[in-house]
Amino acid sequence: MYKFVIRPIMFLLDAETAHYFSFTIIRFFSRIGFGPVFRKLFVINDERLQREVFGLKFNNPIGLAAGFDKDAKLYNEFSDFGFGFIEIGTLTPKPQAGNPKKRLFRLLDDDAIINRMGFNNSGVFDAVERLKKKHRVLVGGNIGKNKVTANKDAVKDYLICFDALFDHVDYFVVNVSSPNTPGLRELQDKKPLTDILKKLKRANTKNANANKTKEKPILLKIAPDLTNNQLLDIIDIVKTTKIDGIIATNTTISRKRLKSHLTLAEEKGGLSGKPLAPRSTEVIQFLSEKSNKAFPIIGVGGIHSASDAIEKLEAGADLIQLYTGFVYEGPSLLKQINKAILKKEL
Repeated sequence: MYKFVIRPIMFLLDAETAHYFSFTIIRFFSRIGFGPVFRKLFVINDERLQREVFGLKFNNPIGLAAGFDKDAKLYNEFSDFGFGFIEIGTLTPKPQAGNPKKRLFRLLDDDAIINRMGFNNSGVFDAVERLKKKHRVLVGGNIGKNKVTANKDAVKDYLICFDALFDHVDYFVVNVSSPNTPGLRELQDKKPLTDILKKLKRANTKNANANKTKEKPILLKIAPDLTNNQLLDIIDIVKTTKIDGIIATNTTISRKRLKSHLTLAEEKGGLSGKPLAPRSTEVIQFLSEKSNKAFPIIGVGGIHSASDAIEKLEAGADLIQLYTGFVYEGPSLLKQINKAILKKEL
C-alpha cells in the first residue's frame, strides 16, 4: 500500500514539506489509537532478534537514523513501525534555522536524497522537554555544534548538549561528519577529534558519578569520504579515547554513478540512499577487519531491502539504521529485514 498509494501522493509534495506532513499524519493516527494497529502490522517480537550492544539491550537491530526525528517529536510513535531504537538530532545548543530552502531533493532515478539541511533544530533544551516523557524504545542523542561556533570552541557546544541530554537518552553520537555545516568535517582530524572525545568521556564520568548511574555509551559518526589512512586514524582514536563504537556512515559528497539529471545531481549537500550503499559497506568491512572487531559498528547507508541489511551485518555491523530506505520503501521494510535476519540466523 505504501509504495503504490501513500508514496506517490507524498512524492507530489516538495520533499521537506512531505517530511513534515508525514509527521502530522503519524501523530494524528497515533492519537486516535492506531499505535496497536501499526505494531500488529509491522513489529516482530522474537527473542532471536534481540541484541546486546555497548551495554544496551535492543529488541531488534534496526534503528531510525538521526536527521529524521531531529527534535525528538515522535520517537515513541516511530517505535510502532518496528524500530528497535531511535536516534534523535542532530541537536545543537542553540536553536538554528539551518540552510536556506530549498535544501532537500529526491533523486528518483537513483532512489536517493540530497540534503543540505544544516542542523536545523529547535535546540537541545527544547528537545529535552519532549524527552522527559516515558520512552517505549531506546533513544540515542546525536549532538553537534552551532554553525556560528568556531571550530576551536566546538567542544563547548558538544559538552552543553551532552550534559543537557545525559538523563534523557540511552547513548550519544558525536556528529563531526555532516557536510552541511561549514568546516565541521575538519573536526574529524585526529587532534581535534581526540580532544573532543576525551573531554566528552570526562563529562560522561562526571555526570554518571553525580547521578549515581552508569556512564552512557559514546559513539562517533564518520563520513564515507574518509581515506583508508584516515579510517586507520579513526580506529586509533577509538582505542585511545575508549569510546564505545562507530556509526558508519554519514552522507557522502561524492556524486559517482548517478543516473539523475545533472542539474539535480549537482545540488550541494550530502547524498544518501542506494548510491551510498557500496561505500558504506566498504567502510564497515574495513573498520571491522582492521580493528579485529574491537568495537561495535552501526551500519547505515543505502539500505533499501532485506538483502542490503544482511550485507551490512555480514560486513561487520552489529546494528543498522534506516533513513532514505524508510522514505522510499516504507515501514514494511523493517518487517522484511527482521524476517531475513531470523531466516539467516544472524
